[in-house]
Amino acid sequence: MGRLFGTDGVRGVANEELTPLLAMQLGQAGAYVLTKENEHKPTIMVGCDTRMSGDMLANALMAGACSVGANCVYVGILPTPAIAYLTRKYKVDAGVVISASHNPVEFNGIKFFDGNGYKLPDSLEDEIEEMIGGGMKDVKFPTGSSVGKIKYRTDAREEYINHSMKAVGVDFRGLKIVADCAEGASYYTSIEALKELGGEVVAIHNNPDGTNINANCGSTHMEELQARVVYEKANVGLAFDGDADRLMAVDELGNMIDGDQIMAIIGSHMKNKGKLKKNIIVATIMSNLGFFLMGEENKIKIEQTKVGDRYVLERMKEIGASLGGEQSGHIIFLDENTTGDGLLSALHLLEVMVETGKPLSELSKVMEVMPQALINAKVPNHKKENYMDYPEIADAIDELNKKFAGEGRVLIRPSGTEPMVRVMIEGKNKEQIDKEAKKLAELIQNIML
Repeated sequence: MGRLFGTDGVRGVANEELTPLLAMQLGQAGAYVLTKENEHKPTIMVGCDTRMSGDMLANALMAGACSVGANCVYVGILPTPAIAYLTRKYKVDAGVVISASHNPVEFNGIKFFDGNGYKLPDSLEDEIEEMIGGGMKDVKFPTGSSVGKIKYRTDAREEYINHSMKAVGVDFRGLKIVADCAEGASYYTSIEALKELGGEVVAIHNNPDGTNINANCGSTHMEELQARVVYEKANVGLAFDGDADRLMAVDELGNMIDGDQIMAIIGSHMKNKGKLKKNIIVATIMSNLGFFLMGEENKIKIEQTKVGDRYVLERMKEIGASLGGEQSGHIIFLDENTTGDGLLSALHLLEVMVETGKPLSELSKVMEVMPQALINAKVPNHKKENYMDYPEIADAIDELNKKFAGEGRVLIRPSGTEPMVRVMIEGKNKEQIDKEAKKLAELIQNIML
């Protein structure tokens, strides 16, 4: 069996791969590993996105945690960054989010935060996995009054909204905002925060029914939002994903603004105000070449990590950076939260618009987006790490690297959360890179299936 944990917790099709039994085992092992140093009875905060399978998995996980003597606080449907923040604020011992982020409704996931609101390092995930594999041996299961109990809270979301609003020093009166909540966890928190700060909000896809999360909406399906912004003559469009830890935007002309551009806009503004710590932004190897050129032009150092917001966060902590993120819209403001936060990203982007008085289309000119092609090759999950073991694939990648040397770059990597190998090519000729990326993705898919 491959590693249970991916780049963003444990993911799988709910009730098939991610079963209630596995959720219970993760609750047991996670609660034990994360709280074993405590002398007091530990408490774990649990929240979920809007998927129908969330109740099933959350209750199974909490049952597991209670069975090893931990108490649980269930806060219901909340964004991932809200759980990270509240775990820290309420001084509980750990936090858990039941979510598969931007993935379709049939998937779900389980990710853990430590008591400080940080995602777990590989070593702790490995320890949890080993305990499950070993059948929880040597763990004593309490009885009687020593088992855990569950407390239900419905007020926590207001705490997160208030915390987020305090991060900006302006109001949004005069701004018309179209917000796409992806039928996900931000359906209440983001809309309320934007309204309370004075924005005129047109909310779309904010009526989750348990089955419609991410369905042709949100940060991975921007077409409707782009059209709606133009139709409404709005100043900006905001697109969240299912668990609201990422943000993509749309300018007043209907153009998409991705995570790199959002970081460039906010980061350069922070630098101008003397608020960008060490004048550093942490990004991943997948960020657009134009983002790195923007850094050079604005005397901002761009640190690179491998793909995954957890690795961005680790590097930010190591070097004391205050801003980092991914092209996909995971943006971390480390002075305000410990994980990617779609709402904070939105509020800070709007803050730049208000403080500069400039439309988003003008602000986005801070960086030139270089043509980029990203094609996903669907492959069996257990094979995705081994694509270079196939000589024909390795030779094709080598040929592409030679072809684009000095004119662009080629990046191939397995997805951390899905059964895919991602093919990304950057270059000057959009037609050429699209053709080459598609050709390589088809080769990988055909050979590895």
